Amino acid sequence: MFKISPRYFFMGMLTGLLFAALLPAQAADQRSATTAVARSALPRGEVRDFGKAPSVTTAPWSEKTRRAVETVFGDVGSGLWADDQAQALKAIGQSGDARLVWLILDLMRFSESYQLSNDLTKEANTLIGTQLEGINAWHELAERMIAWDIPAPPDYLTFKRSIFVGVLPQWGPLLGEGDIDWRHVAWGGVRIDDRKFDETDARCNCIPAADNPEVTDANNAAWLADEAVVFGIEINGEFRAYPRQIMEVREMVNDTLGGRDLGIPYCTLCGAAQAWFTDGLPEGVERPVLRTSGLLIRSNKVMFDLNTNSVFDTFKGHAVTGPLAKRGIKLKQAGVVTTTWGDWKRAHPQTTVLAESLALGRDFDFRNTRDANGPIFPIGDADPRLAVQEDVLGIVAESGVPIAFHVPSLIKALDAGETVAFENVRIVLDARGVRAVGPKGEALGTHQAFWFAWSQFYPDTRLWPE
Repeated sequence: MFKISPRYFFMGMLTGLLFAALLPAQAADQRSATTAVARSALPRGEVRDFGKAPSVTTAPWSEKTRRAVETVFGDVGSGLWADDQAQALKAIGQSGDARLVWLILDLMRFSESYQLSNDLTKEANTLIGTQLEGINAWHELAERMIAWDIPAPPDYLTFKRSIFVGVLPQWGPLLGEGDIDWRHVAWGGVRIDDRKFDETDARCNCIPAADNPEVTDANNAAWLADEAVVFGIEINGEFRAYPRQIMEVREMVNDTLGGRDLGIPYCTLCGAAQAWFTDGLPEGVERPVLRTSGLLIRSNKVMFDLNTNSVFDTFKGHAVTGPLAKRGIKLKQAGVVTTTWGDWKRAHPQTTVLAESLALGRDFDFRNTRDANGPIFPIGDADPRLAVQEDVLGIVAESGVPIAFHVPSLIKALDAGETVAFENVRIVLDARGVRAVGPKGEALGTHQAFWFAWSQFYPDTRLWPE
């Protein structure tokens, strides 16, 4: 027998993130006016060849296959792997149904048994014609399944929920039908943060959000180096800096700034800090308290509302499952400027900044360490117009057209005094970072992100410069 145990939560790829011991007016067709940056100067991405996609059946399962699926994936709560499950897994491999690899991947992600992982890999290889093995098999199999867009098997969410709830019951309320592609959702290596609101210092084996965080003025932030990256936000004339050093530890802040409530997620894997207004919602809707689920979708953070267990699309701000999805809740976005602390405080000396204690003495700098060589979770095929980790400033224009502005090219053009605009959007410098404004100079909701992340959520995005 081989164990699939909840204690694997403390043995995953991201073990270093566990904190149990640490907590106490432009024309509609207007384009950029700049000609300084040629398209050929952009750092191009690569087109990865995943090989020929396997044939996929649309036929219903045979009774033998259904029994095998129920035996393998129907009840993993015991954490034990017995002979009948091993035989059923072989029957799944002989079924010829490539769709079943999605469930194999879900189970494989939690396996802490070398033998079980090998057996799962073997049957996945049989089903989709690959010859993968070793510690990267899960990652490489998932890359292919995503790139080939293999459809989900029948009753996929039912069996996926069984796997995930068998490992951690708290995930159960999140795994519901909705506007989310559950095929692409995988465990990120950490537990869910389901602590009550305003328990910033409560212990947890999770990435602990900061609620109503302590702040200081700029003069009392000597601990923060001028070259440190910060995410700057301005609401109604009030400025605040959220140091990346803290956001890498917390990944979620629920704050109030300029009289407005905000939920501020930071996805370390996709280099994106966003700010969502969590007030001004329809009558009867309580302020969402945003939390980290411990789940990822194509190397992007999956966040949820603590009050209703509604899952939110982190990049687009709308609820995709749960009661808030049924209400059609879509959060409005505030602008976030990615810059350095020195530049931000010089431009906005009245700023406040999150207190040093929130960093818990940690400074991971994931961008230049763990994530330096590209996404560490599967993303499938990537848009090759830019390299995957190029910084872009993304926004959806008034017409509904999404556009990504290449940040290094933006700064070069704006430094040269050129105008960069698209439809109702104009890009301006702010504290040596970039942000978007409207026709009257009003702030528009934007954030920076890695190109792979923005282009996954907006596959039809325009790119500047073209």
